[in-house]
Amino acid sequence: MTLANRMGQAANHVSRLAFGACAALAVSAVLAAFPGAAHAQQAAAPAAVAAIPRAEGAGPPLWVVRDADSTVYLFGTVHYLRPGTAWGSDKVDAAFAGADQFWVEVADQDDPSVAARVAQQHGVTPDRPLSSILSAEDFAAFDKAAQGVGASGAAMDAYRPWLAAFMVAGTAPLQAGYRPDAGVDKTLMDRARAEGKTIRGFETADRQLRLIAGMSEEAQIAYLNNYVRNGGQIVPKLDQTVAAWLKGDAAEVGRLNRTDTRDVHEDIHRAALVVRNADWTGQIETMMRGSGTAFVAVGVAHLADQDSVIDMLKARGFTVERL
Repeated sequence: MTLANRMGQAANHVSRLAFGACAALAVSAVLAAFPGAAHAQQAAAPAAVAAIPRAEGAGPPLWVVRDADSTVYLFGTVHYLRPGTAWGSDKVDAAFAGADQFWVEVADQDDPSVAARVAQQHGVTPDRPLSSILSAEDFAAFDKAAQGVGASGAAMDAYRPWLAAFMVAGTAPLQAGYRPDAGVDKTLMDRARAEGKTIRGFETADRQLRLIAGMSEEAQIAYLNNYVRNGGQIVPKLDQTVAAWLKGDAAEVGRLNRTDTRDVHEDIHRAALVVRNADWTGQIETMMRGSGTAFVAVGVAHLADQDSVIDMLKARGFTVERL
């Protein structure tokens, strides 16, 4: 295949990244893009915000950090859900209502151009195609997985492994009925806009994706092969994660997350969680030095897994209470 053909075929698929990448990040709980660089976002309020169906029992886990004049609520989210998933609770409603600031992972998450730009810059390497770095057996398996999402190994041969993994992993949840607009982050962001809250992001989508793109090639290949070999488990594992989250079982959420991150390669755990969590912890510490009430909604793995934001806050001397 010529360089021109590779680049042309890659370009045909890059436009799908903005949707596929976010889906893959959600699947692996890596969302799933530094200090003092939070971005405020103000947008027109939607005409109406639908009521959130109530969860059975206590619902998903919520934590709080307090001092004399500052309160920060920490709510672990699932980025993609099936419409109608019942996750609301009185404790979340009360915490959200009392906050004047709403913090999410990425405030510019609705801008697809960001992901497309990172894909073009850091996701395509025609001079080092996947067929040259994967074994013949692994590339054949990848080709089969790619065909399952309407592409092929040849069409994505110029992709770096991290981007190929996103494309392979990101489609199954959508086919199974999971939607970003039904996810917690989007739902709460719409509500925050409707209530006139300031919306801030801990990082940019560019930063988030560059951390994944910056993993070692060894880690990226392991990341890709994990989703290729275990493609049939993507949706069942997401179902299990959602079920554990709805029950408030943070330990089980963390265990499930590790099967696609730390258990695959330490670099994935570092890029997906450790580096980002440390940065967010610093920003929360800054919040606590100020005053007011903030509601933080980030992927539940950042709060439930090893090297979590909660662990890091406790290590800095904060008392973190689960509500």
